[in-house]
Amino acid sequence: MDCASCAGKVEGALDREGVLAVDTRPTSGVVVVTHDPAVIDADALVAAVEGAGYDVADADADTVADDLWRSPRAIATAVGGVFLAVGLALEWFLPGANPLLATVGEGVGVLGPWEVSGASLAYVVAIAVAAPPILRNGYYSLRGLSLDIDLLMSIGVVAALLIDLPFEAATLAVLFSTAELLERFSIDRARTSLRELMELSPDEAVVIRDGEEETVPAAAVGVGERLAVRPGERVPLDGVVREGSGAVDESAITGESVPAEKEPGDEVYAGSINEAGYLEVEATAPAEESTIAQVVELVEAANGEETRAERFVDRFAGVYTPIVVAAAVATVVLGTVVVGGPAETWFVRGLTLLVIACPCAFVISTPVSVVSGVTAAARNGVLIKGGEHLEAAGDVDAVAVDKTGTLTTGELAVTDAVPLGGTDADDLLARATALERRSEHPVAEAIVAYGEGAGEGDGGGRDVDADRDVAGFEALAGKGVRAEIDGETHYAGKPSLFEDLGFDLGHAHVRTDGGTLEGLDGTGEVDESGGTARLDEPEPCEHGEYLDLAGETIPRLQAAGKTVVLVGTEARLEGVIAVADAVRPEAAWAVDRLHDLGIERVVMLTGDNERTARAIGETVGVDEVRAELLPEEKVDAVREIGAESDGGVAMVGDGINDAPALAAADVGIAMGAAGTDTALETADVALMADDLTRLPYVIDLSARAGRTIRTNIGASLGVKALLAAGAPFGYVTVAMAVIVGDMGMSLGVTGNALRLGNVEPAEPPRASESPEASEPLEATPHGTAD
Repeated sequence: MDCASCAGKVEGALDREGVLAVDTRPTSGVVVVTHDPAVIDADALVAAVEGAGYDVADADADTVADDLWRSPRAIATAVGGVFLAVGLALEWFLPGANPLLATVGEGVGVLGPWEVSGASLAYVVAIAVAAPPILRNGYYSLRGLSLDIDLLMSIGVVAALLIDLPFEAATLAVLFSTAELLERFSIDRARTSLRELMELSPDEAVVIRDGEEETVPAAAVGVGERLAVRPGERVPLDGVVREGSGAVDESAITGESVPAEKEPGDEVYAGSINEAGYLEVEATAPAEESTIAQVVELVEAANGEETRAERFVDRFAGVYTPIVVAAAVATVVLGTVVVGGPAETWFVRGLTLLVIACPCAFVISTPVSVVSGVTAAARNGVLIKGGEHLEAAGDVDAVAVDKTGTLTTGELAVTDAVPLGGTDADDLLARATALERRSEHPVAEAIVAYGEGAGEGDGGGRDVDADRDVAGFEALAGKGVRAEIDGETHYAGKPSLFEDLGFDLGHAHVRTDGGTLEGLDGTGEVDESGGTARLDEPEPCEHGEYLDLAGETIPRLQAAGKTVVLVGTEARLEGVIAVADAVRPEAAWAVDRLHDLGIERVVMLTGDNERTARAIGETVGVDEVRAELLPEEKVDAVREIGAESDGGVAMVGDGINDAPALAAADVGIAMGAAGTDTALETADVALMADDLTRLPYVIDLSARAGRTIRTNIGASLGVKALLAAGAPFGYVTVAMAVIVGDMGMSLGVTGNALRLGNVEPAEPPRASESPEASEPLEATPHGTAD
């Protein structure tokens, strides 16, 4: 099964009671049937498909024919070709060796009796050897009332024989069989790329049981068992390293060519290669649920989905084929009756049109392109969940990008802690840590990590005593959190949260004890004395000293690209904590590359404050920044951008927190999806690695795929139209129709589609390649350089 016509016959055969759903995937040679076993069993399903003329292999069988050219059909076609050549030699080059042997059926044939000669006998043998598979498939097509290529070719071969045109019949049988083999070969080349994905996971695993190593099938390994993975071996299942360390090549899953260093506690994926070091891995998922298994399953399913182009081609073929068949009949009848001349001449012209009526080339042009594009993307660490999404990604002219974890690394760290009122720094961090422990927000996690001494900020954290009695925790969507600490309600969140509570952020009293304010990194530099630096000079007032948080401190922190969190109760402010997130080194390059690829708008969407968002937006070069967005406002923003864009909008996020916005976009793209079931299931496109360079690759590959599909369809239709116009006038022979219109175009569109497999992700220039490489780099607030 390798085209939509084949799929239609299989679907028709399975249209019976007890079958709940049929998913045909012609380009991978697979049909997935959901059925009620109480009504119809698997054997009956197999019988139904075989009754439509297709052999059914086991679900785990390889659908790529390694011995295609030694198959019975290939041998029969070769023998038929030899007898066709013998007949041609006798008829045209050795007429003396081609006597008329007999005349059979006087007055029986449509155009008179059949003449039997040495050449005609050779032609008949060629037909007898090469035509049976065509006639068998034509019979099944007729039985299923499917006007497809097999039925048309069968009609052509039989009709040519009936009117004593053995050369035409033999030519049709041999050349069409050759075309079918070449088409299968081309389809197999596309299927091979999928088979390579399937072969990434080893069939066996070395499991450690009772202190002994035992080699078992990977499918027999249970979750929680330990696996031994030596250098040069593939990791058999997804898992976590428990002992050992080494470098693991994860390019098969993430597309990242640089091996990842693995230590105890790090995740590894089935199909990756341990390049150095001995690892003991605890399996975290069975073989059938590994990341690579999910990728293969989703890629296979993607090949069964129809794109807009495929639906157009199917509708067009449904109209085109009957029209050209009718034209073929009209050519024979009207040519003989109205124009006059030998009936044989008009029949041959009608037969030629019958061959041209076969829509194979433009029917396979789109699915082969989709298979090639989707599997090429999977090899480069990008999972595209179907041809529809491949097509849509190539059309978008606007990209909306989440900030945290997408344009930035998402590795937040506390950089400033400014106590206010009578609070000291340790009390401030202790209360903030206690408050944020139950929050899953990345900013909260950074504060907790710092307060527990594990932060990545300056000094590595404070390790304060945050063991407080916390009750009544509540997340305030888009604003912060609230909880009771030691019986008193505390808040941590955006400055706007405290403005709503009635605080005057322009006049916040500070703790003054003759020392400096305890800002950790107030100026972007850490002083040499111990990690503190002055932030702003307090102003005197009748109650001591104060800071203008609203007009000076907060704007300056935000202008440096930092997120500001205030901590306090309903009665007093206790302090300011600033958290920074580093911009990804490749972010600016990725945005520039998107612009080069024709993306007109790149919009950054974030719930962070306006100043921080703009600082990061300017660093990476986005066209527009939309800040302080609640989750539902992100959805509205994506829809608005999509409505303003001619080709639609793609949304890029982490696949979990941004799920509603991803769903609202024409194409939802999730980053860092490897090992994340939610992202794999919900996104239209999943970037397996946490690597923004794959985003331009998706747009580039999709645009190329769209152009390839359009080129294939246009070329196929153009050639068919040209041949159809010339056939009634005798300018096109049967051989030309098969070689150019069928076999030639099928090979042409397939070869053009397979070029998508050569599209590789572009890489940002290394520092040594930069024009400014000889100059020292200036640090920005996010640790990158422009």
